[in-house]
Amino acid sequence: MSTGVIEMDTWLSSFVNTIQGEMVIRLLLAALFGGVVGMERGSGDRPAGFRTHILVCAGSALIMLVSMYGFEGYDVVPLEYPRNRDSARIAAQVVSGIGFLGAGTILHEGITVRGLTTAASLWMISAIGLATGAGMYSIGAAATLITFITLTTFHSVEKRFAVASSKSDRKYIRVVTANIPGTVARVATFLAQNDVKVKTINVQNSTLSDKVVLELYLKFNKDLDLGMIMDGLQQIEGIQSIENVG
Repeated sequence: MSTGVIEMDTWLSSFVNTIQGEMVIRLLLAALFGGVVGMERGSGDRPAGFRTHILVCAGSALIMLVSMYGFEGYDVVPLEYPRNRDSARIAAQVVSGIGFLGAGTILHEGITVRGLTTAASLWMISAIGLATGAGMYSIGAAATLITFITLTTFHSVEKRFAVASSKSDRKYIRVVTANIPGTVARVATFLAQNDVKVKTINVQNSTLSDKVVLELYLKFNKDLDLGMIMDGLQQIEGIQSIENVG
């Protein structure tokens, strides 16, 4: 074995046993945990995927390391935490700061809200990063496993349970009416008389075409004949068209 290889092995062995080596190990492990969860999130069309989860987890671990060791005297005694130091002061900002990143993944598309699970996974992965940065390897690994199983396994279970337990159906329709006073009230009254609940209603008034567009999110019993409801709406004065959006 050459002298250069021996010197490299000696340096690497001594480096691993220092606080700097411990920091690098924690940072790499956090990146690994973030990648495990990110693989699942990156498998679909989601706003935060593989790379985002790695960066969030590794960044949280780095902030925890800075909070714990990033001041004078951190490397005087290897692997010993400096005394009389509030390590949570900087790291606590991750808990509130990750909310801004999570909010960016929540998308409102019509009546559908997407991205809540991704936002929750980012929040969870930041906590895993903090735990790993603090040297809590077992807790970080267990939390990663729980998160991964939740995202990959429980999604189908949740869907099946929701379908089996639901006794009602939901529908999103778009109604175009003439701009006649009282039209919205007549539509709402007709739906209420037929046991159809209006969860949300969005009224768009167009002064150029003298039309009103109603976007209705309806909830009704599965036994109800939706075709009959559509026909009844069509008979209301001023109704020009009804579109079943989804």
